[in-house]
Amino acid sequence: MIRAAGVTEVTDADFETEVIGADLPVLVEFTADWCPPCRQMGPVLTDLAAEEEGRLKVVQLDVDTNPATTNAYKVLSMPTFMVFRGGEPVKAMVGARPKRRLREELSDVL
Repeated sequence: MIRAAGVTEVTDADFETEVIGADLPVLVEFTADWCPPCRQMGPVLTDLAAEEEGRLKVVQLDVDTNPATTNAYKVLSMPTFMVFRGGEPVKAMVGARPKRRLREELSDVL
């Protein structure tokens, strides 16, 4: 998987620990190598992770190698972004978007 710099890769095995059990809100990008819009989001996620360090955790999950988590949250399109807070999904967004729009959409959950 092409990972964005500063963004943690999570798997079915550690999703519970890294996302559900996280102290901070977590933005999960459900992504895939074969998805061009997912690749476009790399620099956006890298910037966001750096700018929101200490306030928001940003992670990526490869849908092809982690089907259990992908199916559990009924993710059908890539990229799908989900925000988890207190172990629960509180927001979902589908499709690539510019950083400004992503920040606006995250403002109510941060």
